[in-house]
Amino acid sequence: MSDKVRIGIIGVGTIGSVHANNYAKVENAEVVALCDILPDRLAEKAKTHEVAKTYADYNDLLADPEIDAVSVCVPNNMHAPIAIAALNAGKHVMLEKPMTLSAELGKQIIAARDAAGKQLQMGMVWRQKPSARLIKEVIENGRLGEIYQIRVKLIRRRGIPGLGGWFTTKAQSGGGGLIDIAVHFLDLVMWLSDKWNPTKVSAKTYSKFGSPIKDYHYVSMWAGPPKADGVFDVDDYAAGMVRFGAETTLSFEVAWACNAKDECYVELLGDKGGIKMDLEADPVLCTEFDNRIADITLQYDKKDEGFADELRKFCNAVQGKGEVPATGEQGVVAMKLLDAIYKSSELNCEVDV
Repeated sequence: MSDKVRIGIIGVGTIGSVHANNYAKVENAEVVALCDILPDRLAEKAKTHEVAKTYADYNDLLADPEIDAVSVCVPNNMHAPIAIAALNAGKHVMLEKPMTLSAELGKQIIAARDAAGKQLQMGMVWRQKPSARLIKEVIENGRLGEIYQIRVKLIRRRGIPGLGGWFTTKAQSGGGGLIDIAVHFLDLVMWLSDKWNPTKVSAKTYSKFGSPIKDYHYVSMWAGPPKADGVFDVDDYAAGMVRFGAETTLSFEVAWACNAKDECYVELLGDKGGIKMDLEADPVLCTEFDNRIADITLQYDKKDEGFADELRKFCNAVQGKGEVPATGEQGVVAMKLLDAIYKSSELNCEVDV
């Protein structure tokens, strides 16, 4: 292998461009090829990112011997087939979230990884946030003690992405806000607490705002504009509780759209301390000091290059200089949890994970 990991990006929509921009910040990475099914977008992005090689078919990209690894940045229903094909072709894989449409498909990706002996990294970029890494350090130092309750709240007042497109078409996305944005925070809190054993779920999902599409009022839209003749058959709100055996519970509330103010935080409560990761404020450790109640505001370097850090760790793992920070096995656990939440909602009862 050369000094740089030679990257091919499959799918050059919004997130594919994010990957291209951030690989440019990684010293041991070079994007050498792009692939997309839309010729005009492919030509535009090749010019923007100064990449000479382009492919309309991902199989042709995977057959290119000059490519060491790929970033898979396509709709969710294509994650498994492309990741498996890439691994079978001997490429390392950086796979955007969610891992795929189900835990069973995730297991098939892991089997392909093991057979190929290649690296597989999940795109869980929230783990790279400076505040997340700080909280991880606080927990590992024992400041929280035994964690018994976790809270996740991620509320967008009007935040449905690409309304009418693949994001809101269940056959392509696998679901709505739950599989799109909740997966980030569910993965994050399991990583922070090192609790990868969800056992039971009681939850409900709702679909209240995305249909009819013409009646959806919003300020801005990721991956928009909306397609008035498109599909919306997914969830835009989910709430519930997860048990991790008999020791820990997790309550969550996640919305692409609802009639509430925007909120975004995770909170972990332990018998020695509690801590909250909030986008709007520094983390505060709620604890005791010298037999008194104390709130400790934690100072840290807020420079955030989460995507670049994530891709740098991937390239280092490809070169044998470290391990991937988000594994396929962890991706499967997250998918099992999502599967159980949707099942609980459908059956209107608590279910096993």
